[in-house]
Amino acid sequence: MPSAVTYFDPQPAAAEIPTVFASPFEHAAPHPLARRAADELAVMLRAGAFGIDPVALDAAGGGKMFGVLVVADRNGRIGYLRAFSGMLAGAWELAGFASPLFDAVARDAMWPAGQAELRAHELALRALDGSPVQAAARAALAAHDTRAADDLAGLDARHRINRARRRRERERLEAERTADARDADAGSVRASHPTETRPDDQTATVAARLHALDQESRADAAERRRFDAANAELRGPLAETVAAFERERTRLERLRADESRELMKQVHDTYVIANARGEQRPLRDLFAPGEPPAGAGDCAGPKLLGEAYRCALTPLALAEIWWGAPPATGGRHAGTFYPSCRGKCGPILPHMLDGLLVASPPVFGGGPFAPTEPQVVFEDAWLVVVDKPVGLLSVPGRSGALRDSVQTRLRARYPEASGPLVVHRLDLDTSGLLLAAKDEVTHAALQAQFARREVDKRYIALLDGVIAADRGVVDLPIRVDLDDRPRQIHDAIHGKAAITEWLVIERRAQTTRVALIPKTGRTHQLRVHAAHPLGIGAPIAGDRLYGRVHDQPRLMLHAERLAFVHPHTGERIELVRPAPF
Repeated sequence: MPSAVTYFDPQPAAAEIPTVFASPFEHAAPHPLARRAADELAVMLRAGAFGIDPVALDAAGGGKMFGVLVVADRNGRIGYLRAFSGMLAGAWELAGFASPLFDAVARDAMWPAGQAELRAHELALRALDGSPVQAAARAALAAHDTRAADDLAGLDARHRINRARRRRERERLEAERTADARDADAGSVRASHPTETRPDDQTATVAARLHALDQESRADAAERRRFDAANAELRGPLAETVAAFERERTRLERLRADESRELMKQVHDTYVIANARGEQRPLRDLFAPGEPPAGAGDCAGPKLLGEAYRCALTPLALAEIWWGAPPATGGRHAGTFYPSCRGKCGPILPHMLDGLLVASPPVFGGGPFAPTEPQVVFEDAWLVVVDKPVGLLSVPGRSGALRDSVQTRLRARYPEASGPLVVHRLDLDTSGLLLAAKDEVTHAALQAQFARREVDKRYIALLDGVIAADRGVVDLPIRVDLDDRPRQIHDAIHGKAAITEWLVIERRAQTTRVALIPKTGRTHQLRVHAAHPLGIGAPIAGDRLYGRVHDQPRLMLHAERLAFVHPHTGERIELVRPAPF
């Protein structure tokens, strides 16, 4: 037997051995034997076993996902394998852990050359960015634009003064011409006053002055055209030099991206994925017609199953646990078990488990609910507010497999209603007040209030931990985790703005009851903001995606208060539904 296998001592009784392999995508607590194996691994990690520095794991960005796989050998002895996701301490392989799934010889044959090419492009980009010629060109262009902007501002200011003066002069001349025309129409006799200017002479004088003003306008316009032409002539060569650098940068970036994609294809071609039946498939086939994401096949779960099949071991139970500092994106806590990710492992693990007796993956949102759900809290001719129970979707699932939802039930309850009905959404695991409109006009008006952030919402949550501060504001942009939907992660660069105010209501021995007031409406915003170390720093109790425990009957999050202006009556509607926990 390989040294990577650690056998339980004492051996578990027959009744303690799992007969069905739990779905790796299940959020429930792992099998007791898998937890026992993980606990033993945690002790070793704390002690610095395997040459792993525990201080490095606890340093910022040093945390890692580890996995254990309970196995049975040919003699029926029960033990477990260990693995880590990706690389650890800069190495793919470490004594005492499962080997990666790729063909090391094939990878070593192509990886150095591919990396060298990418490194060359990276160095070329750095050289381009650091080029003194480029810096000088950009500085010259910037200096020219600054001078031109100042000169243009002065020219425009002078022309504005000229226009204002000409406008006043035209108004005065037009007034004189109007007065002269009025005098002529009245039959004024000027012959008896030979010293006065005749009306036709005055008209000619006014016309001449107006013509002169028009000429001044043309002169200003011509001056602006000359300025623009001179500026373009001077700026053109400078701008072309900078544009040439930009074109070269774009070319290098495109070349680097193309070669990176080609290198990843070659890398993925070194992975051959086996299953319990002994069947093998290339990694890229499992993701066809698309391409595998970066890191596919390198998670702890696939590594463990691959190691078990290579060593003729029967997999019994899997557990993956995060150890060390949380990632910058949040959503991971030391010592917490997590299901396998769906983005990278979703297509791989079902194939690898084929041939074993495996429990079906969990389906959320399909539980039975009484016909009276959701219960109505407020209703009139235009809208209805309901209390959504935990586990009921706000709208049907995208795949169409899960049709039961608040929207579906309201559609059946109000067959005469038109439009989308549900105005906003609550997470599947969240309970509380949900607003729906019975017609399209009302729906649009209410959604406009949400868009303008004129709707007041207040949630009650029970946090897993004691919070020292009394109140605060969390401002952390978030986005979907592309490798593990529907989880959301903090991303300061690509995330969407998300702001939450919070207030402590009550502190208990190990939990804190808080009020959460979202100022934006991002998916899982409250859950991420509660759990993230840069947020409140304590996950919502019972949170299967971002929490630390699995012993709560539900996600302890409830939409308690909803206040808005009725789009037809103008009345301020405020509704409260106390949290059931």
